[in-house]
Amino acid sequence: MNSNFKRHLITAALPYANGAVHIGHLAGVYIPADIYARYLRMRGEDVRFICGSDEHGVPITIKAKQNNCTPQEIVDKYHLIIKDSFERLGISFDIYSRTSSAIHHKTASEFFKKLYTEGKFIEKESEQYYDEQAKQFLADRYICGTCPKCLAEGAYGDQCEKCGSTLSPTELINPKSTLSGNIPVMKSTSHWYLPLDQYEPWLKEWILEGHKEWKVNVYGQCKSWLDGGLQPRAVSRDLDWGVPVPVDGAAGKVLYVWFDAPIGYISNTIELMPNDWESWWKSEDTKLVHFIGKDNIVFHCIVFPAMLKAYGDGYILPENVPANEFLNLEGNKISTSRNWAVWLHEYLDEFPGKEDVLRYVLCANAPETKDNDFTWKDFQTRNNSELVGIFGNFVNRAVVLTHKYFEGETPAALNCLAIDDEVLAQIPILKKSIEDNLENYKFREALREAMNLARLGNKYLTDTEPWKVAKTDPERVATILNISLQICANLAIAFEPILPHTTKKLRYILNMKTSRWEEFGNISILHPGHKLNEATLLFEKIEDSEIEFQIAKLQATKSANEVQQADTSPSTTPPPAEPLKIECTYDQFSQMDIRTATVLEAERVPKTDKLLKLTIDTGLDIRTIVSGIAEYYSPEVMVGKQICILANLAPRKIKGIESKGMILMAKEENGKMKIVSPEERLENGSTIS
Repeated sequence: MNSNFKRHLITAALPYANGAVHIGHLAGVYIPADIYARYLRMRGEDVRFICGSDEHGVPITIKAKQNNCTPQEIVDKYHLIIKDSFERLGISFDIYSRTSSAIHHKTASEFFKKLYTEGKFIEKESEQYYDEQAKQFLADRYICGTCPKCLAEGAYGDQCEKCGSTLSPTELINPKSTLSGNIPVMKSTSHWYLPLDQYEPWLKEWILEGHKEWKVNVYGQCKSWLDGGLQPRAVSRDLDWGVPVPVDGAAGKVLYVWFDAPIGYISNTIELMPNDWESWWKSEDTKLVHFIGKDNIVFHCIVFPAMLKAYGDGYILPENVPANEFLNLEGNKISTSRNWAVWLHEYLDEFPGKEDVLRYVLCANAPETKDNDFTWKDFQTRNNSELVGIFGNFVNRAVVLTHKYFEGETPAALNCLAIDDEVLAQIPILKKSIEDNLENYKFREALREAMNLARLGNKYLTDTEPWKVAKTDPERVATILNISLQICANLAIAFEPILPHTTKKLRYILNMKTSRWEEFGNISILHPGHKLNEATLLFEKIEDSEIEFQIAKLQATKSANEVQQADTSPSTTPPPAEPLKIECTYDQFSQMDIRTATVLEAERVPKTDKLLKLTIDTGLDIRTIVSGIAEYYSPEVMVGKQICILANLAPRKIKGIESKGMILMAKEENGKMKIVSPEERLENGSTIS
């Protein structure tokens, strides 16, 4: 650890507030950042962990129009969902604020105004598409037409989602406004640009010569951009949602979200520490680290540093930007528009008490050097084989045996044998490896080494068999259990940054009051006579039925996407390019028993925002289904409604309620979910095939 830094300023990419957070965001940004922040705090470092919702930009205005509400209503909704989800998962931000706040608008406005006053921008006039009926300039996503590359209908002004080509609006064939459906006209408009080309020599020296230690994917992407030559980039756009451009003659113009969002790191710090924020942003003894995904590398390594360089006034630059690659889901790219994702808030509702299982699996599968894949089967295997079978099993055996043979008091180690010394010698070695990996942003390797400590303890207990030795040599049992408990205490420290909920339980079992990193490696943390609490299980097995439920949800999502795609008009709202589902046989499909049913009773599930408890008549029985539809349907609306259900889905408990089946839903492009119902009312229990 570099002792030259007195402060550690950690930022995590601002999640965009037009949707919830999913596992791709967590694996790419938030879990690694949280592990790093927690580790530094355990070392006694002065740390501030900064984040907040990114609440401006065109996608939010599009979603507001689709939902017939205001952009503020959209960001208010998702800001609360995101903030609550992070808190429940244990992401330890010192502040989680938002870019629609008054303090952010003030900070971003003043930032722009200083650069404008000092002549750091260039002003250019250009021709852009304009909708005469809607009376506004059209952002790229407000224009659609025929792709010039693959001739697919419904390509956007910035990208064709059918062939993946990057486009400009003027390349589209037969462009139309998605606001009115009319053909747009070209109209002159004026904007301010940050001349990135002027900072290119400085950026080349700072990055290419000064930061060769950055991750290969980060350094390589920066080099590619710099070698290709930088161009001026617009810092304003014609829009009515965002931070207004604070100069005369700029009515109807706001700061471009790419310019406004990174200033959110500064404004959030100001909100957290109004009297001391400058020492965190303008002192050379502060280490700044940005945690981001690979799609944000250019903005955090080239654009934002150029903004800070242009501003001057002593702003520090990032020491590192350890960006990760992307996480896929069941072999396919995560897509928020198609709902192909595992949403954090839904996971937390459906897997109560298993926050750390998700943290563990996403860290173990972190896409640190290349894209990686999340599958529900791997999730189950890692939980059952590693967390339950190795970590939890070892701790439980050590504590239970201590209660059995020594009344729950830590025994003294007497006359260590070679096997004992060999095991104890491994602890400081593993500590050093974990430290090195954490400090070099290799969190997946740090986790592997921490789990190797649990494997070490588990194997040691198995090899020494204290339950057999107890019959002939009580002193030997005392030594074995002392060493086992010392490994447990070291595990409570090693896993603290990664699995905070679990280590809290483990510290209680071991009766450890605190866990400081400096104690890690100590082989006498628990002194002879130290009293333990009763053993409780750290983890529990995840059953096949729980995994089958999640896989069925994803399959239902694919089916809903196909229905939605077929009904979407390409002239105004281009359908997403949905790949074919994995081929299934008729026998596989016929195993799904889909039937009609009627809702008899409905009520909200306490302490949840999304769950309804429904009592339904299937024509065969009266059963309960718990469904995450409270966001779209009130209990009163649901009563009497005929629905379609997957009737033979294995039962599972959600919030302590046994749910038998799943409601079929369709997801619209605007994100709204709608119940799939028969065209006309049928007898309950009618089969759908």
